[in-house]
Amino acid sequence: MKKLLYIFIFLPVLSLTAQESIDNLLRTFNSHSIPYISVDELRRLQTNDTVLILDARERKEYDVSHIDQAKYVGVSEFSSEKISEEITNKDSPIVVYCSLGVRSERIGEKLKKAGFTNIRNLYGGIFKWKNKGYPVVDATGNKTEKMHGLSRIWGKWLTNGIKVYE
Repeated sequence: MKKLLYIFIFLPVLSLTAQESIDNLLRTFNSHSIPYISVDELRRLQTNDTVLILDARERKEYDVSHIDQAKYVGVSEFSSEKISEEITNKDSPIVVYCSLGVRSERIGEKLKKAGFTNIRNLYGGIFKWKNKGYPVVDATGNKTEKMHGLSRIWGKWLTNGIKVYE
């Protein structure tokens, strides 16, 4: 049953070629229920320290590298109740990201359901961030070129950095 589920989830991904764009990928998998923010806009906000950045990937991905100042919330461990306890101002600006922007939309929807009003989904995720040449840090806070590629299928959209699949 689990294998069948993976087939239905990832079959559309397999049909996307490397020449197709992140636009097509996000149109296929997302409902656009959470507005996007560009990596350039997030970079400007990040330098002003005016936004809370949430990483919606799995812990092993986050530990390899993440956007500096990003808080790990995970996708499988995510708890909107825990976030609500930590962030009491529901109007706080929040940017959620994952590898490309699919899992982060799901987390954004949960935040929205919990009453948060100022949520953005990072368009193209950390892959687009790194492809643009913006820095990432490892679990110890040191800059790194390593990036978790998630899988060989998804990793094709990461064109900058050293891909790892551990």
